[in-house]
Amino acid sequence: MNRIPMLTLAALLSLSVQGVALAAEPAALKVIAVESSSGQVGNSLDGVVEAVRQTTLSTQVAGAVVALHVKAGDKVRAGQELLRIDARAAQQGVVGSSAQVEAAQANLAVASQELARQKQLLQKQYISQAAFERAQAQWDAAKAQVKALQAQTQAAQTQSGFFIVNAPYAGVVSEVSVTLGDMAMPGRALVTMHDPSALRVTAAVPQALLAAVHAQQKAIRYELPGVTGYATPQTPQKVQVLPSVDPVTHTGQIRLSLPAGIDGLAPGLFARVWLPMAGTGQGATAGAERVYLPTSAIVRRAEMTGVYVVNAKGQPSLRQVRLGQTSGDRVEVLSGLRKDDKVAAEPQLAGALR
Repeated sequence: MNRIPMLTLAALLSLSVQGVALAAEPAALKVIAVESSSGQVGNSLDGVVEAVRQTTLSTQVAGAVVALHVKAGDKVRAGQELLRIDARAAQQGVVGSSAQVEAAQANLAVASQELARQKQLLQKQYISQAAFERAQAQWDAAKAQVKALQAQTQAAQTQSGFFIVNAPYAGVVSEVSVTLGDMAMPGRALVTMHDPSALRVTAAVPQALLAAVHAQQKAIRYELPGVTGYATPQTPQKVQVLPSVDPVTHTGQIRLSLPAGIDGLAPGLFARVWLPMAGTGQGATAGAERVYLPTSAIVRRAEMTGVYVVNAKGQPSLRQVRLGQTSGDRVEVLSGLRKDDKVAAEPQLAGALR
């Protein structure tokens, strides 16, 4: 029977014990200290992006849509034809009015010749003054008839222009509410367009905050979640506070001007408006501590949002938190963490070591 040397057996036992110790030692977790800052906590309001110039185009006449030149999203120039309505009946009316003008002008020519003859006969005293005045009256009536028919023709020509819908300014088509063959009626929306170079954020301000808005307009900020470069609070170019208050909701309206040329911005997008805290200034109390974390440390599982908090022994445990606004790569934690907590920087690794 072969025997293992005592030295070799001891070496194997030593390696085995070392291997168990190495396997039992957990991998080191990278932790981050919770950041916090103190200051005045602003009031957050929901806002919406809207166009300064947004127009719903309709027509003053009825008719079928026979030509549609644009679709939603198209850029148009000022005066460009957007759609055309069947104007054959109106065009025939213009032709009829023009023919009546020509007939009236012919009658005026005859009346002019008759008036000239009657004037010559009056000078030779072949006719009475009354006969000349009758010829003068006939000429006046023919001249007035020509003017009336000319005005009627111009009105018919103007009305025929109502069958063409043109862009009132350069902009973008937001919506086309009709298709070829649809019946256009006076007041029915046909095309909606807006000017993308002039946009603003509008928000309703509760009555209790209106005083702070009037006093500290320079402290108002806005953010556009999902829009590159504007997901963090921005300073508006101009702040306008409307002088009226809604008697039903008891809210006033503010408008914040946006810079032109923002990619991906369109009327209707959600915006968030940050107002200065009521009572800031002399005698104001300091705001609460605000806790921030990198967005990479956040764990999202179904409807739960949390972080892995590492205790003094280096053991991670999942804790639910409630998040606030996102500023760049940081997110505000409204509840669930304290200033001295340590959070795992790599939540996937922390979850594997639990």
